[in-house]
Amino acid sequence: MSTISLSSGVRAALGSLSSVKSDAAQAQYRLSTGKKVNSAVDDPVNFFTAAGLNDRAGQLTKNLDGISNGIQTITAASQGIDSITKLVSSLQSTIKQAQADAVANRPAKAGTALSTAAETALNSKSLKDTTLDKSLADDNGATANTATAAYAGNLGIDTSTNTNLAVTISAGNTTYTAALSATGTVRDLVNEINKSGIATASVDDAGKLNVTGNGSNTLKVGIGSGTSAALAATDSAAGTLNVSAGLLVADATTGIAASGNSTVRSNLVNQFNDLTSQIDQLAKDAGFNGKNLLAGDKLSIVFNEKTGSQQSKLDVQGSTITSANLGIQQASTATVPPAGSFNIQDDSALSTASDNLTNVLTTLRSTSSSLGASLSTVQTRQDFTKNLSNTLTAGADNLVSADTNQEAANLLALQTRQQLSQTALSLSNQADQAILRLF
Repeated sequence: MSTISLSSGVRAALGSLSSVKSDAAQAQYRLSTGKKVNSAVDDPVNFFTAAGLNDRAGQLTKNLDGISNGIQTITAASQGIDSITKLVSSLQSTIKQAQADAVANRPAKAGTALSTAAETALNSKSLKDTTLDKSLADDNGATANTATAAYAGNLGIDTSTNTNLAVTISAGNTTYTAALSATGTVRDLVNEINKSGIATASVDDAGKLNVTGNGSNTLKVGIGSGTSAALAATDSAAGTLNVSAGLLVADATTGIAASGNSTVRSNLVNQFNDLTSQIDQLAKDAGFNGKNLLAGDKLSIVFNEKTGSQQSKLDVQGSTITSANLGIQQASTATVPPAGSFNIQDDSALSTASDNLTNVLTTLRSTSSSLGASLSTVQTRQDFTKNLSNTLTAGADNLVSADTNQEAANLLALQTRQQLSQTALSLSNQADQAILRLF
């Protein structure tokens, strides 16, 4: 086979044209792919480093779905707590409404008239003031003395031997005992009863001592005497002087019971219990995607792409929220309510229920605060993961992405060089053809 010989000029022009064509093809490929490193052949270090960064960014992006679901689960539970808090506030309002209607549940008693019209004619006072000014004890015997213009009168309690007087007021588990002076008056007795906080006392315009309990429990008010303060207190608990002094018809042993029940309170039972049931139903509906933190479920949110001890995650342990678990009892009208219920007619039970609801609100606020802290943490990690994924992607792009402006300029320059190389090749060929002109 014959060998064709090319001049050095033609060979140089062809070599330059081939090099320019290769460089132009590379520039075009980089412009079309947007990358300066398209395979490990181009730059193995940058190629595999970028691949690792992109892989981690992709895994973190997948974790964002789980993080987003976690945020929605916590948000649903938090909204449930907020709504339950409103229901508990409604329960408190119901209790307050029941407490406001208590007239029929108050034990009350009026004694006999302790003054007469004849006495008021002598001292020019009303029956009420005449009674209030009378002494409890008889200073000259054991017989009540009527009031005159010069003497206030007394109730005839004999203190010749038993020089100490006392009054005892009790209701439920609360008892109040106070000593009374041997020269004390009915006014002093009224003041001591009012100081007890268990009952209120007053003397009406007919001169009768009226006593009303501050709660719905059976009320006992007793007056007694003794040779010592302790014996007087013991005697007052039995109320031995109640009848003899004409203060109260019932003695302290029998006590004064409430005359009836509040219709308003009875009507509030269903309202209270319906609200209580709504708490249970609302808690059951506070789930998201099969997870309910108010039903005691545990939520695990993974933040990174690693496993084992290197894995970063947050575990949110839910609580089982029910009216029973919160300590909210059902309302009842039974004198002896069933287990888990309270008597809405009983003032003490209402007060206890009100205190319990206050504690429930504290518990719910604590739970809400815990959920809020978890939600804030997860949202922070969500933002961090998004930013980190963007950073990893940007870092990978910096390693393999092409500068399109520079590649476009390079391609333009190469095209110019290609044209020049083609011109040079043409000139070289023309030089070789000059030998033909000799013939």
